[in-house]
Amino acid sequence: MSKMSTELEKVALNGPTMGTRWQATFFAEPAFDTAPIREALQAAVDEVDAQMSTWKPDSDLMRLNAAAVGDWVDVPERLRKVLRLGLEIGRASAGAFDIGMGDAVTAWGFGSEHATSDRIRAAMKVARIPAHDVLEFDDALVRKTAPIALDLNGIAKGYGVDRLAEILRDHGLAEALVGIDGELRAMGLRPDGEAWTIAVEAPDPERRTPHSILSLQDAAVATSGDYRHWVEVQGRRLSHTMDPRWGAPLIASPASVTVIARSCAEADAWATAFMVLGPDRGAALARETGLDALFLLREDDVGVRAVKVGRLFSKEPAAFAPPEGR
Repeated sequence: MSKMSTELEKVALNGPTMGTRWQATFFAEPAFDTAPIREALQAAVDEVDAQMSTWKPDSDLMRLNAAAVGDWVDVPERLRKVLRLGLEIGRASAGAFDIGMGDAVTAWGFGSEHATSDRIRAAMKVARIPAHDVLEFDDALVRKTAPIALDLNGIAKGYGVDRLAEILRDHGLAEALVGIDGELRAMGLRPDGEAWTIAVEAPDPERRTPHSILSLQDAAVATSGDYRHWVEVQGRRLSHTMDPRWGAPLIASPASVTVIARSCAEADAWATAFMVLGPDRGAALARETGLDALFLLREDDVGVRAVKVGRLFSKEPAAFAPPEGR
């Protein structure tokens, strides 16, 4: 370890956002003033929430949702960027990732309102058009060409993580680990020259335990799973991830999918898409798109089986190593 690295102290900042907390970890000199950075980080995620929340009736996204079909709506640049990325991944995944599932999310009780049978029936009966066939852009303006309820919960947290990384870079910090909930982005290396270590959580609804450990440098990771947010219908737990074909929670899906990508927004969205596609079609598309992905599947006889795609999820200890004692 270099002399410079021993002079640095670990800084861990965090704050509230999107119903959970953001965090940022980096190393700095002992006299480093963290107050301006903490304020800037909080402002960045507050901006994302104010623009993209479905829980805030006055958010820019909800303003777009409330607009009449055909009306052009002036939309902030960051929201436009996320909408465009969501549509891009929607097309690339053949609609497996669809930001137009807001009515289904609300109907099944995963939004700001309780589930109702009337809403559920309506969400499952409506003729669905993927969002990438509904939204049109004209500079700062966006319009809907058909009725649709937009929901960015499968990408907004990831984008919030990317904004945290941008803020740190703006303040001259190129090496850090930032995250919101389970979406994380590693910037550079630790002061000792080692990569940032990140746990991939086991899909266990009763406790939080690591399934395995990743070492990441200049990459983002996101996990989508069925074990943290669900509804129970007739004694069966149903995932919060919606199947765009039916307007209902996934019935058969991986227990979780973890994706490594350049940005956390991309990792977040692709993890959802691969949950919808499942381990066969999802793994094939991950290989086709060059993404590293880990599918964890529940099997009664072996517990959890892993389907690994890409170099980072190989058995190479430097890239992917189980925790000690496992």
